[in-house]
Amino acid sequence: MDDALKAADRIIELTGGEIRLGLPLGLGKPNRLVNALYQRATENPDVRLDIYTALSLGRPGAGSDLEKRFLEPFAERVFGDYEELDYLKAAKKDQLPDNIRVFEFFFQPGSMLGSNSAQRHYISVNYTHAARDLNARGVNVVAQLLACRPGADGENGNDYSFSCNPEVTLELLPMLKARRDAGETIVTVGQVHRDLPFMENDARVGEWLADMDILLDDPQGHTRLFSTPNMPVNLQDHFVGLHASSLVRDGGTLQIGIGALGDALVHHTLRRQQHNDNYRALLNALDLPDEHRALIEREGGTGRFDQGLYGCSEMMTHGLLRLIDEGIIRRPVYDWSALQRYVLAHPQARPDWSLLDALRQDSGVSSPMTPEQLARLTRFGVLRAGVVVEASHLRLPNDDSVPNDLDHPDTREALEGLFGDRLNGGIIMHGGFFLGPEAFYQRLRELDDDTRAAINMTRVNIINDLYGGEDLRLLQRRDARFVNTAFTATLLGAAVSDQLEDGRVLSGVGGQYNFVSQAHELPGARSILMTRAWRERGGEAASNVLFSYAHNTIPRHLRDMVITEYGVADLRGKTDEEVVMAMLNVADSRFQVELMEQAQEAGKLRRDYSIPERFRHNNPEFLRRVAETGGEGSFATFPLGTDFDEREQRLMKALTWLKEKVSQKDFLSLGRRALLGDHDAERYQAELARMGLADTDGLRERLYQRLLLTALDATEA
Repeated sequence: MDDALKAADRIIELTGGEIRLGLPLGLGKPNRLVNALYQRATENPDVRLDIYTALSLGRPGAGSDLEKRFLEPFAERVFGDYEELDYLKAAKKDQLPDNIRVFEFFFQPGSMLGSNSAQRHYISVNYTHAARDLNARGVNVVAQLLACRPGADGENGNDYSFSCNPEVTLELLPMLKARRDAGETIVTVGQVHRDLPFMENDARVGEWLADMDILLDDPQGHTRLFSTPNMPVNLQDHFVGLHASSLVRDGGTLQIGIGALGDALVHHTLRRQQHNDNYRALLNALDLPDEHRALIEREGGTGRFDQGLYGCSEMMTHGLLRLIDEGIIRRPVYDWSALQRYVLAHPQARPDWSLLDALRQDSGVSSPMTPEQLARLTRFGVLRAGVVVEASHLRLPNDDSVPNDLDHPDTREALEGLFGDRLNGGIIMHGGFFLGPEAFYQRLRELDDDTRAAINMTRVNIINDLYGGEDLRLLQRRDARFVNTAFTATLLGAAVSDQLEDGRVLSGVGGQYNFVSQAHELPGARSILMTRAWRERGGEAASNVLFSYAHNTIPRHLRDMVITEYGVADLRGKTDEEVVMAMLNVADSRFQVELMEQAQEAGKLRRDYSIPERFRHNNPEFLRRVAETGGEGSFATFPLGTDFDEREQRLMKALTWLKEKVSQKDFLSLGRRALLGDHDAERYQAELARMGLADTDGLRERLYQRLLLTALDATEA
């Protein structure tokens, strides 16, 4: 079909107007189709539309007139004609029609704090269980964006890919097929988008195309893909990322999340590889205690990545792709336990008799070989194509035959010249979904065939879980480092990343719990939770390390490593008192005494305890002094690139300063001083012009101009 409204009408006809619509998380939503269904449901109250999804993406909103002046031109440039989700606008305002409900299991962070409807209909679920729970809710329509390219395998000569979102779809489709085979009405829809990167391997639609009821290519549906611009990485973020990068072990496995802290980790991992002397000098400038240095030596390292990493992350980020491009993520894993075991012992393995004999000893191949075993050997490049099993013989490409006996001299001689040049089928990155800046999508579209083939976007349970493939996943995920973020950590080792104390959901659990749990199951694995030690709002600083919090995402019995800008708290296997001591050491010193006294009052810390001198100077000034020893590029504000131009970068700093440094009670006082103060407006003409304040009209605009000049002066200083 080529019309979204006609497709919506067809869905209503097939379902009788009782629509329980399942949509993928994030980028993969077919917005054109969803808006058509929403329109039909608003026009006809007899249509019941329930939407089940996560991470509904919308343009950023401004909180003040100054922010609006900054955001609107930027959003127009970056988001262009991106088609907004109509239901999202209504849900945020609690204005959904009575016949439409939206259920989400992950919010765009902070976007739904003011929506009672969204908060009531939030479904808290681990990402590995999302497909199960959607199916249990009776989802009867699934729809998502598809990438398309010319090819021989698909309808009309095209091939299709689930691209950015195979993770839940591949889990859900078999469940829906079983219900359809049992007689239920199930409708599957794919909407083509020409700019969506085509991903290979498990993401190819392949056999599922035959079960697709509607393939929609609406000419008006090819609008701008939603992108998430890189946000600034401040000094706090940089030091958190620096500490985390020293715990990544060469030859291991890496998972990270989105955001400034993830960008900081990627940046310093790149510095470790490309500017190693400077990287080590920066760590030395931190004057790390002996136990911290021992932790790095035991669990991570500061050297270059000679073996490389394997990436296995629910979300494939622009940072992970950067690590691929720079050759850090390059350790291939293979979907065959016997071969994976051999490669771990022989990283430079090449196809030869040593490999084939080892596979026999590991029961991966028998003698005589079966056709299935020969196909597997050919798939992974151990043998060249053209050898065929014919009962007791092997037919060779030149039509000669030899005994199907891998110990027979004739067979060994004949196969000697038929080994492949290199192993094939290695995957260096498993991902579930992707989302990022436009430059990230463009890079994915530009990948060469070999790199694209080495990235497997796949089912969420393959990445987030161990069950169903434990033996292979234990082999592949050697020395795994699961690195995620939290906004609060407690002195007893719990972490909070999804919900506020009052019960309102900020974002969602997603896969964080899954990865933390994995870290406690996999040999050599560690969970690393990154958090800033403190935050500032309205000129007031507050600690992100608290004695307790009314809610937690990661319970303290799964505590492992917590990193702030001041260091690493290694909590695994520690007593409550030892955990409290370790967490105090990474808290900001402005709050340490109060935290210590709370722990002592609760009986979790002895009364005569004193925080070691080395950790009594955890403050921003200490970090600034260390940062001065860093080489050029060590603390770039946008280390992985940005959509903001230079004017906008300066303006972002100024607007952030106003929000963080100026309290509500001081704002009017600052405004009066700004109006009366002496400012060099000519110096900031470019910034003022960008904000529409080069020439002011009236007192309000003059006040805005003067406030902005005050903030620009402060941040430049």
